[in-house]
Amino acid sequence: MKKLRHSITDVPGIEVGHAQNKKALTGCTVILCRKGAVAGVDVRGGAPGTRETDLLNPGNLVQQVHAILLAGGSAYGLDAASGVMRYLEEKQVGFQTREALVPIVPSAILYDLDLGDSKIRPDAKMGYQACVNASSAEISEGVVGAGTGASVGKILGVGQAMKSGIGGASIHIGRGIVVGAIVAVNALGDVYDPVTGAFVAGVRGEKKTLELMRSFRPASHRNTVIGAVAVNADFTKAEMTRVAQMAHDGMARAIRPVHTQFDGDAIFALATGGKKADLSIVGAFAAEAFALAIVRAVRASVSAGGLPGLADS
Repeated sequence: MKKLRHSITDVPGIEVGHAQNKKALTGCTVILCRKGAVAGVDVRGGAPGTRETDLLNPGNLVQQVHAILLAGGSAYGLDAASGVMRYLEEKQVGFQTREALVPIVPSAILYDLDLGDSKIRPDAKMGYQACVNASSAEISEGVVGAGTGASVGKILGVGQAMKSGIGGASIHIGRGIVVGAIVAVNALGDVYDPVTGAFVAGVRGEKKTLELMRSFRPASHRNTVIGAVAVNADFTKAEMTRVAQMAHDGMARAIRPVHTQFDGDAIFALATGGKKADLSIVGAFAAEAFALAIVRAVRASVSAGGLPGLADS
């Protein structure tokens, strides 16, 4: 088994590409599954922005996806999925209908319009470029892709928050099976180390978000943690939905509070196939990988948009 690189691309069949506008502080990330992957999704935040997630209902027709898009730009950022579809169509990847191949690209967005230039958002051109940039190599983390405009700890408004970004993790669970995760962390809450319980990043000041919530209504409605987990094993859509649900436990271990009415938290789960694995074991380690990826996202982020980042220290 080759050495893991803390990347969802350690899972065979997965490629990742970023594209971003550093001046506008926004971007997108594409997770490509050129040969198709069985997928599930679980959305728990109260303010989600998604596209094509209904297709992942176990009772619906399409069985595989060809990419997942994570993007900034709020609802405007869903436009980037059109560029991903165009790229995949050019590569002859998609669901075969009588008239054409239709690439299946479920998507989720986060709100980053409060940093940088709110008039510039991920679009079809940026989504296409993310696909051009995609590879199975180790992915960049921090202020790139969908994490370019992300921040954490926004109960007092973005001005008291800290910079966040995108992070990854991977875990070898035996017999050649790898569980990987990628996440863009744009949470209302604070990030804590799931191993030690120590505060890592979030609202600036002595009082942290949970304590502040005793006397403050959150000032920011502009949050969301979006990401994906993947495994190189054979599962059904219903089983991958369960993996996505279990992966949310990792979000809860690393972010406090989480899944509020002001977050749009969503996790996709992908099975690229090739191995036999136990569903409960994969789900348990998906949660572990997702929690680790969240911490890596904030630790890899430099200062930007007037917000301090941990990677500067």
